[in-house]
Amino acid sequence: MKRNQLFVCTLALSAFIYACKVQMATKTPTTSPVQVAATPVVRGDTMTGLAPFSITPLTPEQSQRAFVLPAGYHMELVASEPMITEPVAIAWDGNARMYVAQMETYTQDADGTGTKDKKSRVMLLEDTNNDGKMDKSSVFIKDLLLPRMLLCVNHELLVNETDTYDIFSYKDTNGDGVADDKRAVYTVGKVAPGNLEHQRSGLDWNLDNYIYQTVDPIRFRYVGGMLQPDSLHSGSNGQWGLTHDNYGRLFYSRGGGENAGSGFQINPKYGALEFADAYSEEKFSPVWSRISNPEVQGGPTRLRPDSTLNHFTSGNGQSIFRGDRLPADLVGDYLINEPVARIIRRAKVVNREGKTYLENVYDHKEFIASTDFFFRPVNTYTGPDGLLYVIDMNRGIIQESNWTKKGTFLRGKIDYFDIAKVNQRGRIWRLVHDGYKSGPKPNMLDVSAASLVKHLDHPNGWWRDNAQKQIILLGDKSVVPMLKEIATGQKKMSALGRLHALWTLEGLEAIDKDLLSAALTDADPQIRRAAIWISDRYIKQNDTDMIARVGKLSNDESYDVKTQLILSLGANKQESARKLVQDILAQNPGNQMLQRAKNSIDKNEDAKVYGMKLGSFSAPERKMILAGSEIYKSMCSPCHGGDGNGLPTNAAPALRGAKHVNNDRDYAIRILLHGLKGPIEGKMYPSEMASMKDNSDEWLASVLSYIRYEFVGTSSRAAKGRQSAVVQPDDVKKVRETYASAREAWTIEELEKLLVPPPAPK
Repeated sequence: MKRNQLFVCTLALSAFIYACKVQMATKTPTTSPVQVAATPVVRGDTMTGLAPFSITPLTPEQSQRAFVLPAGYHMELVASEPMITEPVAIAWDGNARMYVAQMETYTQDADGTGTKDKKSRVMLLEDTNNDGKMDKSSVFIKDLLLPRMLLCVNHELLVNETDTYDIFSYKDTNGDGVADDKRAVYTVGKVAPGNLEHQRSGLDWNLDNYIYQTVDPIRFRYVGGMLQPDSLHSGSNGQWGLTHDNYGRLFYSRGGGENAGSGFQINPKYGALEFADAYSEEKFSPVWSRISNPEVQGGPTRLRPDSTLNHFTSGNGQSIFRGDRLPADLVGDYLINEPVARIIRRAKVVNREGKTYLENVYDHKEFIASTDFFFRPVNTYTGPDGLLYVIDMNRGIIQESNWTKKGTFLRGKIDYFDIAKVNQRGRIWRLVHDGYKSGPKPNMLDVSAASLVKHLDHPNGWWRDNAQKQIILLGDKSVVPMLKEIATGQKKMSALGRLHALWTLEGLEAIDKDLLSAALTDADPQIRRAAIWISDRYIKQNDTDMIARVGKLSNDESYDVKTQLILSLGANKQESARKLVQDILAQNPGNQMLQRAKNSIDKNEDAKVYGMKLGSFSAPERKMILAGSEIYKSMCSPCHGGDGNGLPTNAAPALRGAKHVNNDRDYAIRILLHGLKGPIEGKMYPSEMASMKDNSDEWLASVLSYIRYEFVGTSSRAAKGRQSAVVQPDDVKKVRETYASAREAWTIEELEKLLVPPPAPK
């Protein structure tokens, strides 16, 4: 027996060494990879070594054994191929039927062949016996272009596809599991630009009854069967993934920016607020895989010596766990995927004096990891059964073809390991714990609003959210007296139940000032905060009575309450509101959150007046840009065109995106001071650019600031350039003094010799 054990251990060690050699070799990989990925070298949740990886695709059963989880946790398979393929997002209706968005043409080879073919689908899955496994399926919608957002509203499913802003509602009217009725609920009618990975995601019906999405600067209300847009003047946030917590705090992330959490300090309605120390770059950003991750877009700089990913590169599909069938210490935690590392991070959401932080629960390890090389988690959810759901695309390439072109580091690894052909798979998992017992399935469709009210107090956040949403969709105001009794504490419910009752009343347009006044005195600070938030409808109308009522909370013990006061009152012009804000800031001089919230409100108001781009500049900078706009329109546009694109007569070169204006500040100043002659990028123009040196430094700085701001271009690099567009009078003065002696107009060749070289890469 001992000899057999020794033999097995020796064999395993040999396999480990062999696999490590394979992963680091430069030769073509073996055609018979070592089959060890289904038996990771781990015990419980303690890593004892980096497991060798296999590039042989695993069956769902093998993949299930490849998970590395804390003690007591287990993964169960909900659905897999061939029932589903290429899943990216799911949504449940009120009866727990699951809709699955499938991007079935996503990167089917490294060149992205056929990516934009309309062959994707939305599947409808059902668990008919409540055992947690889907046993019935139908193609609900077919022939879609990479569906990316889903939201169930009563018996309808809202869907957005890639490359369009439009959102359509689909409905099955005859009960066969196939949509046969389609109608537009939001129409823009133009192509949505951008790579498919950089377009919107979400459709998250938040506690505040607004429906949020990433990327685009709008949110929606669902009214009369249509989506009504509402502008977010400082822009939206995020990339692939959006979620909210029990109190309506939104959590975004930016995978492309290697940002594993953003936008969670304040609601985007009030502006944009980020803190560099909201999570630790040293402790939170590193990720801890259990197998090598050699195929990364970032190349060697993103890999440790053992070929594991060293940092978040594609954080996505985050959720706040709000269920009731896993250990209580998981409730409220932030979960986010890193599909390149094959892990799911778990973080505590920590509130310190109103400022929110994310802190990794584990040290040098992750909550969920897998040694399945093709485990690709892209979304997580709290399910109707109170468990955590994970969407696993289970594929080779997890990057759009724009980043897998020939010659790139990533393409080299894709071709070396021959993983491009591993696609048309997909799994949906649910996380369970020892002793898990299933509860009843929800039945929220085709029932009365009165029967839904009790679910507002359900321990599972999914039930609370969907009961609130369904009551609002039904629009039955007969439940208003009952909801008011709950919201004011006359009818006993938990604080979360009272909170949902209050917001359900808001959604039914049944709010009044007396109700809010009662909520302002609630024992729970989150209800007091919500009451202030809902009071915005009165505050923005300059209702001095309501301003006085919320102002009584200016010394509230909760910083969340005081922060909401700043957000709700900070833009109001009433003297009483302004004094309340000033008093709160004066009484809390060391509180970073309160001061930054006020700054965000101020910038948000500027964005309302001047637009998102111009609103991001300081008042003196805006003044200079606006002054330059008047100069340009009167003096420069006759030759260069009002839009900076030049004229059909070719009187002068286009300025939009022109490198001789936008790239180097002093370059542009020299042109305006002394003029420009000769060919520009190989083309001659009828006349020279005249010298403008007789104008003041302020005049020259203004017109250059406007040109560099307005005509910088549209790329992401250009957008960053816009923030450094402003030219100061002192900048002009220095260049004027350097070239004080009279000189003729510059040529492009002369100017290029004086260009300041870009800084060396760090």
